Amino acid sequence: MSMYVKFFKHFTIAATLVMGWGVLTAQAEDWPRWRGPRGDGTWQAPELPEHWPETGLQPVWKQPIGGGYGGISVVGDRLYVMDRPTEPEQVERVLCLDCTTGEKVWEHVYAADYGKLEYGNGPRATPTVFENRVYTFGTLGHTHCFDANDGTVVWSHDFLGNDDATVPEWGLSGSPVIWKNLVIVHPGANGGCYVALDRKTGAEVWRSSDDPAGYGTPIIISHNGNEQLVCWSPRHILGLKPADGTIQWSIPYEVQYDVSIATPIFRDGIVFVTGYWHGAKAIELGDKPDEAKLLWEENRHLRGLMCQPLYRDGYLYSLDKNRGLVCFQFRECEKMWTDDKHRMTPRGRNPQANLVWLGDTNRVIILNAEGDLILARLTPEGYDEQSRTNIIDRTWAHPAFAGQHAYVRNDTEILCVRLTD
Repeated sequence: MSMYVKFFKHFTIAATLVMGWGVLTAQAEDWPRWRGPRGDGTWQAPELPEHWPETGLQPVWKQPIGGGYGGISVVGDRLYVMDRPTEPEQVERVLCLDCTTGEKVWEHVYAADYGKLEYGNGPRATPTVFENRVYTFGTLGHTHCFDANDGTVVWSHDFLGNDDATVPEWGLSGSPVIWKNLVIVHPGANGGCYVALDRKTGAEVWRSSDDPAGYGTPIIISHNGNEQLVCWSPRHILGLKPADGTIQWSIPYEVQYDVSIATPIFRDGIVFVTGYWHGAKAIELGDKPDEAKLLWEENRHLRGLMCQPLYRDGYLYSLDKNRGLVCFQFRECEKMWTDDKHRMTPRGRNPQANLVWLGDTNRVIILNAEGDLILARLTPEGYDEQSRTNIIDRTWAHPAFAGQHAYVRNDTEILCVRLTD
């Protein structure tokens, strides 16, 4: 277990004891970063109902917000998110809101000229909250470290202005990753597809890989006692030594339009990535840190884009661009089922849904592209939907689940709904 996970395991227990929203348990975790406490789409939730109320879920609060696809982070009674206000147009903003009321606690605004950026509505990355600091990564490579309490800028770095980073067609999107004393970002700078900064000072510690920037967030894994930073760039799937950026293994995977988006999954000694045009690859790691080989690849049913796959008990669940939700036996790459009726989220050119496991059960909570909040079960036998209710207009942004609440946003509003009675 990494230091990052250990910290949040203890932090969230403490946080639940002081929050004033009823009786919470240590299972009602915070959501401190991209994809939750462990970065893998799992959340130790409070006991949720089998069905939503007939009247739906009404907002506890609702606030206007600027554009952006970036997700939300929540720690204690504070929420952190990035957006792009409509006036003045050429800025990005980091917002801290009170979780109880939605009122603004602090904000930081800085210049960010998007030019002709495609889908230039706002920031794409999720803030990372760690040890009372908030780390953010803007669409053009503006990297900040803030005091989580009052928004004081501890340090900042401009990768576009200072490092000649090349911004991809749809903007820089990977969320900051914490490893020990480092914060690791994905700016696509010269000789630095991935760059590690000292998280306390912002000083550069290492940069690695000549690949261009993609859109995904790397992960820290532990395999045979060795920690690695697993990355998926538009050219390779990489295993880096997190202390110094040394490339320990590399598997070629050149993707069309550079859309390496979904965060890799690591389970059972296997790294998995899924791509929209060229399908999925599974990389089996060996006994030594530099050993990795292609285990299997699949390009008929595992062609994902933005939706993050889930893994549980030897099975993989992913959203295919044409076939809807699919289930595969992970190690053997055996298809179990496909949801050709597209019940979870509508079929479209860019299908999207956010899936999160509820504790150690087979239950999931899903926010689909239509703004429907869904309770369902995922098993090798099929997709079993229990209940759904619409809580927001169409959105691609990833929500946060914390305490007994869900926090969701789109390009115009951010809101909070209570998940329990």
